[in-house]
Amino acid sequence: MMQAIFLCLLLSFSLQSSSAQAQNCSSESFSGNRQYSSCNSLPYLGASLHWTYHASNGTVDVAYRAPQSSSGWVAWAINPSGAGMIGANAFLAFPDSAAGAVTVWTTQLSTYSPTVQDQNLSFSVYSKAAEYSDGSYTIYATLEVPSNNTKANVVWQASTQIENGVPNGHSTLGDNVNSQSTLDLLSGHAASAADNSKQHRMNIHGVLNAVSWGVMMPMGAIIARYLRVFQAADPAWYYLHIACQISAYIIGVSGWGLGLKLGSESVGVVHHKHRMMGIALFCLATLQVFALLLRPDKKNKHRIYWNMYHHSVGYLVIILSVVNTFEGFEILLPAKKWKHAYIATIVLLLVIALVLEVITWAVVLRRRSKSSEKSHHGSNGVNGHGVKQYQVA
Repeated sequence: MMQAIFLCLLLSFSLQSSSAQAQNCSSESFSGNRQYSSCNSLPYLGASLHWTYHASNGTVDVAYRAPQSSSGWVAWAINPSGAGMIGANAFLAFPDSAAGAVTVWTTQLSTYSPTVQDQNLSFSVYSKAAEYSDGSYTIYATLEVPSNNTKANVVWQASTQIENGVPNGHSTLGDNVNSQSTLDLLSGHAASAADNSKQHRMNIHGVLNAVSWGVMMPMGAIIARYLRVFQAADPAWYYLHIACQISAYIIGVSGWGLGLKLGSESVGVVHHKHRMMGIALFCLATLQVFALLLRPDKKNKHRIYWNMYHHSVGYLVIILSVVNTFEGFEILLPAKKWKHAYIATIVLLLVIALVLEVITWAVVLRRRSKSSEKSHHGSNGVNGHGVKQYQVA
């Protein structure tokens, strides 16, 4: 029941944008009494884009605004050749410490670690300027619409990493990875990263792994450790344990495979720790599943060694599962309520485990006490030393 509730919560998260709603762009104003016919509140990094498209000559006037510290930088780009960073033609705004003003450069991005320099773009730029006011940069530009294609692949970025006075890298997590869109200059509609299949698959990957590795695996361990103590639960606890862990494994492998697919599509973006822990989880969990086929009978002298292996690997899987789930939260960066919901679930499982630990120890100790008493008195009232015992009424 608990994992079902948690699954419903996370599924609703997967159908939502992973970022907070941007402010309404229509209320923004610009210096020089600049006016634009269309605007779009971009879904990431708090940015907005304003533009006026001139169909007669295939040009567009653009104003891109994004919040950032005065020591950081922002960028907006059009990618004429595809989606994403590689191939993007970018406008970058950053502080010029020597002039005490804002500098705007144009540069073409051909790698994920480019050397930023001011250069011509693959299309004509008729004007460019930038300013910093009220905690935000604004980039102004008039440019040729590449191939006069009114559906443009746009990318935007923000960072505080500057080296030798020039922008130098940005975060590869959360909003900084998702900040790309396909913008229709005529209708104003933007198909954001939250709407495209990749972001949707990233959310599904997170949901599948959080529910399977992060919740169902610990629940399966709790079932095995505590329900087996109660004689009335035998052998139901065993089948519940197997059903829970096998289900978690199947769902988890699905999420793991989707993660590998997403990784292969994200050239230049590698989350090493998350990836390595995910691979380790898959290998250890697979060993656990196949170990069931080699499970010795209870009377087998090797059963104790199998139990030691099964328990140690199982607890290691649970620890890695929870740690890697939190690592996934740091990568996806969803709204804080989802991370808080997962923390509350883990805390609840820990409380349940502690309560059951106390209860089961009390049951075991009581059972041992009764067994010891029977052994001491013997079935015929003679103790271990052969002395007749008398019961006082």
